[in-house]
Amino acid sequence: MTFKKALSILGIVVIVVSCATNPFTGKKTMAFVSNDQLFPSSFAQYNQVLNESKVITGTKDAEMITRVGQRIAVAAERWLNANGHQGYLEDYKWEYKLIESDQVNAWCMPGGKIAFYTGILPIAQNETGVAAIMGHEVAHALANHGQQRMSSGMLQQLGGIGVAVATGNESPEKQQLWMQAYGLASNVGGMLPFSRAHETEADKIGLYLMAIAGYNPDEAAELWKRMKANSGGQAPPEFLSTHPSNDSRIKNLQSLSSKAKAEAKKFDVTTFRPIN
Repeated sequence: MTFKKALSILGIVVIVVSCATNPFTGKKTMAFVSNDQLFPSSFAQYNQVLNESKVITGTKDAEMITRVGQRIAVAAERWLNANGHQGYLEDYKWEYKLIESDQVNAWCMPGGKIAFYTGILPIAQNETGVAAIMGHEVAHALANHGQQRMSSGMLQQLGGIGVAVATGNESPEKQQLWMQAYGLASNVGGMLPFSRAHETEADKIGLYLMAIAGYNPDEAAELWKRMKANSGGQAPPEFLSTHPSNDSRIKNLQSLSSKAKAEAKKFDVTTFRPIN
């Protein structure tokens, strides 16, 4: 089989593969794995993490994580309902946990399972900073980024099989070179830009969600200034990273803040009065 034929087969697979629609952009996205399959797995993994971690309950910080999470979840439902996506969150099982760990990290699994690590709280500094992080992480779940990354990973593997088949008559050394070239090209030219696009998209969606929830979106750029300071400037070049550079991110958040405020004005945010 020729390389061209292998790519043609791969293209047909891409065309017929199941798709989903991102409600925030209206774009079709890859969906090799349905939420019916993804959510139960996500919930099981979340429970495993909780069982293996020290979950903090009953403290002011733990209560803040729950409070912010609930506000972001309600903001998401309000936005989705207002934009014709009623029922989008029907299968979500929201949960918000604070985990004792020095990790500077937070995440939201598909289906609304959220974890914050105590190590990120000093950088968040306050409830509005937590809301900026929470909005971003929830945005990943709402936009089905986990589903898309799984799908793109499967597609990358399928492409690797295509390369292996197309170069089957080559020597083992040449086959290895082809596979290395494919791996580098698919990562730098495909997977990494794909991941950075997700981060930028989640920044925008998260900014809107925090604003609709009653938090000041200006804080998001300030948060990333603190993130940059915490990293000590140690980061790979943007084109080799899964995330946009800190500077790119800060600039983008600053430019979007006024739009997030304008979007929030469409909703009654008086019921979401943050503590600080």
